[in-house]
Amino acid sequence: MNIACTTNFSDASRRTGDTAALLARRLNASLLLVHAVPGNVARTFGARASEAVEGALQEEARRLESLSGVSVEPVVRTGEVEKALSALVTERDLKLVMSAAPREETPFLGLGGTVDRMAQALTVPFLVVRESEALEAWARGERPLRVMVGLDRSRPYEVARDWVKALSRFGPLEVVGGRIFWVSEEAKRLGLVHPRSYKDVSLDLREVLEREADSLLEPLRMPGVTVRARLEPGLGRVADHLVALAEEEHVDVLVVGTHHRKALARLWSVSQHARRLASMSVVSVPVLTAEQGSVKEPPQVRAVLATTDFTEPGDRAVAYAFALTPPGGTVHLLHVEPADASPEAVQAARRQLELRVPETEQEGRHKVELSVLKGDDVAGVITQAAERYCVDLLCLGTHGRTGVSRAVLGSVAQQVMARSDRPAVTVRMPRA
Repeated sequence: MNIACTTNFSDASRRTGDTAALLARRLNASLLLVHAVPGNVARTFGARASEAVEGALQEEARRLESLSGVSVEPVVRTGEVEKALSALVTERDLKLVMSAAPREETPFLGLGGTVDRMAQALTVPFLVVRESEALEAWARGERPLRVMVGLDRSRPYEVARDWVKALSRFGPLEVVGGRIFWVSEEAKRLGLVHPRSYKDVSLDLREVLEREADSLLEPLRMPGVTVRARLEPGLGRVADHLVALAEEEHVDVLVVGTHHRKALARLWSVSQHARRLASMSVVSVPVLTAEQGSVKEPPQVRAVLATTDFTEPGDRAVAYAFALTPPGGTVHLLHVEPADASPEAVQAARRQLELRVPETEQEGRHKVELSVLKGDDVAGVITQAAERYCVDLLCLGTHGRTGVSRAVLGSVAQQVMARSDRPAVTVRMPRA
């Protein structure tokens, strides 16, 4: 395993080099110490510039080897440092790149600077080091590392979480999942009462979000790792709230996933602003890292939502839900009545749902939850219920209509799959 650390021979770079060497030892990795000679300097001073840099880099490499006992290889390249590092990622199979944070007096907090350009170019996790004492203490085995991971239901969160999980193999972690949410958007997504203000978090909303956060953090619950969630309502840029939350929690490292956004989209980039604004070290993990990596652990199915309109396809979806849910999991059975349905109709529908629970469930293989909800937008009711119940999978029956009948009548299953980002299984009847 190889990791790289950039240096410009400043005091901050020397300190970051110390941290990198100790981390390399902890991670059982070799360290590449990298300096890129700007093209104009190389052209002006020629071989003398390269010789001077090589000598200084070799001396620094020897110092770091004596400090940590790890192998430190000096690497001198010519040109822009981000291009040099991108090439080294491929040539040397780098797993992590480290750099000192921009100086506080840097204009616009480093926006568009060297560190920012490296983060945009790299396809491996990038650690910007601030307040390195905590990282070094963890690397020496003196205490757990306090980590906050930006938490939400997104692919960037998943890759950030997976990186933290991989890090836990090398030492104890105290992980806080930091979730910043807009109250009105979450209430709409979950089908709950719209709040009066952006800070008005109802008990129902908080309970659902906490349950969802626990589910998202579940893969991190393992020996040597303590895990908890911290949820805060926000308004405006997520990164500002997330950094403030990390500071309140006194974490050592903030870990965020990144899509490598371009142009104006970067104005909303959480990872970019976190790197600039945070007072602690920040790791940005590109989504591309996971896409190019080895096959990850298969997802766990713990809760399944099955919907039925009491027709054969709907009832068949119920049967598949029980078949797909592992023992000990939860099966949510849902039926949607019209918005103007009477209480008697709702009660009758609930009795119909009870009849569709297999007799084998009397042995308690699964936890079964029955729900009869009202609404004329059936697909919307189902989608919101899936969010509230935090299910891992939906089972939907379909009549298999095609052509004009599908276009005129529509398909609830199709609408649900278009609105929801949760995995779904559609169940059709066998051909006659």
